[in-house]
Amino acid sequence: MQTYKHAVIVCHPKPDSFTMAVAERYAQAVRAHGHEVLIRDLYRLGFDPVLRDPERVGAPADDVLAEWAVLGKVDVFVLVYPIWFGSPPAMLVGYIDRVFGAGRRLGGGGKGGTSERLAGRRLVSLTSSGSLRAWLNEKGVLSSLRTVFDHYLADVFGFAETARYHFDGVGPDAKDWEIRHHLLEAEKAAKEVMARLEPRWEPPHTSED
Repeated sequence: MQTYKHAVIVCHPKPDSFTMAVAERYAQAVRAHGHEVLIRDLYRLGFDPVLRDPERVGAPADDVLAEWAVLGKVDVFVLVYPIWFGSPPAMLVGYIDRVFGAGRRLGGGGKGGTSERLAGRRLVSLTSSGSLRAWLNEKGVLSSLRTVFDHYLADVFGFAETARYHFDGVGPDAKDWEIRHHLLEAEKAAKEVMARLEPRWEPPHTSED
């Protein structure tokens, strides 16, 4: 059986947040199937999201080169984050600017840079919000994220496939059973991703499915 590597890029200031719990549940599910997982907790790493001018013209900074050395060859990039004001956290956007875009020149038209690292890979987004899905759909938030963070990134970086899973109603008043349900859905998302990596493998059914 081929081993796949998942890089889970998680972004939330609170270490025991729901966002981190989703990242851990996804990681547990893929590890249980023998896949490799690397979690990059941007806040605990103290990642600097600020893109500087030399990077805009194709010169990656030392910390970005070090990040790619840690990442190595990745098959699936998993972005785990809350939606704030209709957008991903600025730190995550900076990670995409600096790490995904390392070596790319301003106005490069989708060519160059890390294309050999990202082309053909998969991109998965696990997002959460305090607002309900119906309200987000009414405001066009989820559709805009699919356009900008799924389709656009796939076109620019050459991702072979994108997938998005959203967990809504995650706020201070969320019930324990609601959180458990969302975490089970995160586990199911991991199984779906693995099933697409290995078409002949079917996710095991459990009593909770």
